[in-house]
This record gives sequence, structure tokens and C-alpha cells, in this order.
Amino acid sequence: MNYDDLIFKKPLESQTYQEDSSFVISQIIAILDKRRQYGDNRIILNTNLKLGLPIENINKIAGPMIEAWVCEVFSDIRDDLDNQYQLINVESQERLGMADVILQFRKDKRVLTGNVDVKATANDIPNSGKGPNITSFSRIRTAYVLDPDFMFIVLSIKHKVYSERNKATNLVDGIMEIVDYNAYDLKFISDADISYNPALGTGQIQIKDIHYVTYQYRTTWEMCQLLDQKYLHSTRRSFDDFYREAKKNKWIKD
Repeated sequence: MNYDDLIFKKPLESQTYQEDSSFVISQIIAILDKRRQYGDNRIILNTNLKLGLPIENINKIAGPMIEAWVCEVFSDIRDDLDNQYQLINVESQERLGMADVILQFRKDKRVLTGNVDVKATANDIPNSGKGPNITSFSRIRTAYVLDPDFMFIVLSIKHKVYSERNKATNLVDGIMEIVDYNAYDLKFISDADISYNPALGTGQIQIKDIHYVTYQYRTTWEMCQLLDQKYLHSTRRSFDDFYREAKKNKWIKD
């Protein structure tokens, strides 16, 4: 038996999926643009230090801090029931959840759900953003089968870290300033930009360089096939491994 012998469940997305994905991403970027326009794009870490901060180590806590900032940004918009972005729901997810935050937008009497994975990268670290783990192979493969319209958005947030003296306390504050951002639908990231890391469980889907991503529009079934090939081309995976996952997660028909 080989891959071509399997009878797969082939997910079929809505005809409006590409348009819906573009809408969700445009709303996300518009909200962040407005936040930066108002100058409210900094996270301030108040300390009781007088002589300065270990700037090189602050980047180690940037990920969860920026995830929390993102959730607050969108929650503030949601709380305005008449907001122009039609954002109606924001749900922060658990640390090991598939996404960091779930956003729901209203569009043409429908509700669109974006599962957003926030990736923080440092402006002053040369290799930051290269090869980040995005999500588990089996988890995202299964999500696409269960819901062909499953929208997994990678939100890349670039920040820089510096310190400044607080005039009120004369102590040193750490500053994380958001300097750039972009959002991508994982389903449309090009073949060349997606890689597979066999470490950690069933392996991790990675983006080779999150700052330079090319789009390649494809169907949900084509995305499933791409994920399968990335998995099978790994020297640490076999067809038997794949078949076991396919049976376990019901990707193939009985």
C-alpha cells in the first residue's frame, strides 16, 4: 500500500473562502494600523531598577507579552459594539492551544472566524523570525478535514526593545515597541515558504522566514496534500507513520 492507494476525505471549502480570508486579514491589519497611528504601540515594563535593564534578555519574555498586548488591542475594539471593523468576539486561548486568540468578524450577515497565532520577532536579532514552529502537523491537518473553511492566521509582530528613565519615579522602564506586523493565511503560504520539522510529537509546520512570505492560492484539499508531502519527505517519517496518523485522525475513509 502507498499514498495513492488511500481513499481520502477531501475537504471542500466555501466558494467565498479566499474573499473571506482576505477580509479577516485586512481587518486585523487595519486595527493594528489604527493602534500605531494613535501611538499606542508600546508595552511598558515598570521596574524598580535604577541602573538599567538587561535588554538582551528582555526578548526572552517578548512572546507572551506581545500575545497579551494583541489580545487587549482586539478586546478594546470588540467592546465598542458599533466598531467599524465589525469585530464581534475575541477569545484568548490557553497557552498550549492551537491559536493564541480567536477573532470573529461579521460580514454580510455571516460570522467569520480567524484562529490567530501570534509570532513575536525581534528587530535587533538577525535570525529572529526564521524557521518558527507554527503548529502541529496532525492538528492542522485534522482541522482542515473537520472544517474546510478553518482559517488559521499567522500574525507576525516585529518589535524592538529599549529602556528609558521614568521621569515620575527616576527608575528605568523597559519598552517593547511594535515596529512592524503582517498577517498571513497559512493555507495560502507558498510551497517554498513552508517546511516540516519532525521534532515534537507528529512534527511542526514551519515558515522558513516569517518576514518574507509569498502567497500561493490553493484549495483546502491541495493544502492537505501539501502537508502530507512535507511530512512524507522527511527522512524521519515513513508511510507507516503517516497511515497511522491518517487512521487515528480519520483523514481517510474506512
